[in-house]
Amino acid sequence: MMAHDSGNQKQRIKERPFESDDDYWRVHNLLIEMYPITPTGFNWEIRRWDGWRYYKKDPSWNPLWEELVHLWFADDDKLVGAVHPERSGEAHLELHPYYRDIEEDMVAWAEVHLTKQTDEGPKLSIFAFEYDTPRCRLLEERGYVKTSGWGVTRRLRLSNMHLPRPVLTEGYALRSTRPDEGDYQRIADVLNASFGRDWHTTKEFANFTRLSPSYRHDLNLVAEAPDGSFAALVGVTYDETNRRGIFEPVCTHPSHRRKGLARTLMCEGLRWLKSLGANDAYVETGDDIPPNRLYEAVGFTETYRGYTWQKVL
Repeated sequence: MMAHDSGNQKQRIKERPFESDDDYWRVHNLLIEMYPITPTGFNWEIRRWDGWRYYKKDPSWNPLWEELVHLWFADDDKLVGAVHPERSGEAHLELHPYYRDIEEDMVAWAEVHLTKQTDEGPKLSIFAFEYDTPRCRLLEERGYVKTSGWGVTRRLRLSNMHLPRPVLTEGYALRSTRPDEGDYQRIADVLNASFGRDWHTTKEFANFTRLSPSYRHDLNLVAEAPDGSFAALVGVTYDETNRRGIFEPVCTHPSHRRKGLARTLMCEGLRWLKSLGANDAYVETGDDIPPNRLYEAVGFTETYRGYTWQKVL
């Protein structure tokens, strides 16, 4: 247990493992509550957290999470920090910005519990935005090296935008997905083809749509090809509390590219978001040029870049 100085009042910080579904909701609520008082992308958005929990063939409680996710609480049992992986060898920090003095403890815990064994030895990766000087400094002081791999969060302000109804390329149909096995299979097919994967399944998407609190079928948009397959897919999440939209995933089947399908679906998603009262929209991507060009063309002009930092322990 450690002391934390918040203003003039010292509080005690306690930590413990991620123990139950109640803890899943504690982190979920932390992400929503911290958004208004943190920089863009500082913590995960709710769609990503819900996907980590529910986008699985078996989304039931996994006892391993007690070893892989750790929580920090203030005196009043208020969650102020969480560390968890997304993939092996990664650590992601969700943090109340008034409690940044626990950040080094969070990183130290991750170094013990979340490393991946490589030929060089146990390795851990942590992402930090360029604007986040305290985290970059902390990682450098602890021996992390900034890699060339970067990612981008893009933001678009909807308040003053005029959004005409988009027109889809002839022969394709724009619609929302439906809660049936046929659509779930077509979604798995377009995801696998678009991203060069082979592991997306009907079952994982069915679980996500059934269980994720942030999922809405009406905001999951597809371009249906003449043969009935899905040529492009754009998922939209609406964080009603913060009046923001989140685009994930955004993809086009290789056989249907360069027809403006993803751009059209994103424009339709922005129209939906504006009608719901959204002020902003966000999309995250890596360093590939084509998706970044797409998002710029749609109007995502505010950009926040970060890099992966790595340490061999």
